Amino acid sequence: MKHTLMSVLALAAAAALAGCAGSEEPAQDTATAAGEHAGHNDADVMFAQMMIPHHEQAIEMADVVLAEPGVDPRITDVATEVKEAQAPEIEELGRWLDAWGAERTAEHSGHAGMDGMMSEEDLRMLEDASGAEANRLFLEQMIAHHQGAIEMAQTQIESGQDAGAIEMAQTIVATQQDEIDEMQDLLASL
Repeated sequence: MKHTLMSVLALAAAAALAGCAGSEEPAQDTATAAGEHAGHNDADVMFAQMMIPHHEQAIEMADVVLAEPGVDPRITDVATEVKEAQAPEIEELGRWLDAWGAERTAEHSGHAGMDGMMSEEDLRMLEDASGAEANRLFLEQMIAHHQGAIEMAQTQIESGQDAGAIEMAQTIVATQQDEIDEMQDLLASL
């Protein structure tokens, strides 16, 4: 009797665990099939949802300066680096959100208050600038933008669970700090 009771309890526990696991299985199966890490948490989702528009704005800023005639070639090099680094990260972040079964944007998608995001007025100022003013504005705005991305990435490193998202956050901290240093040097030389 005691052995039968233990067997029944063990089966009930296994069934309960299987039921709990089943509720998250589609996102995890998709993530595993896509070669992504299966374990993620809300911080990972928030990181991806917030970093996509942040990166998109950096690319928009880079496009503005790349279209401007007379911009210092060193600055166009920085803008090109920003685009080449961040476009693939946007795609990867989107794949993670798909795999996790999460929306591309958070419910609170008003990104104006997000760390380092430029306002519409800031972007207009960059679009309207030319020559030396465009050089200076781009560098100042992109430095602030990168600082915001680093803060977001550090939060991910501290709070995230997905190994791939944490690794991307670590890369963002390292590469964007290097770019900040380079841009500060360029700004000082203008």
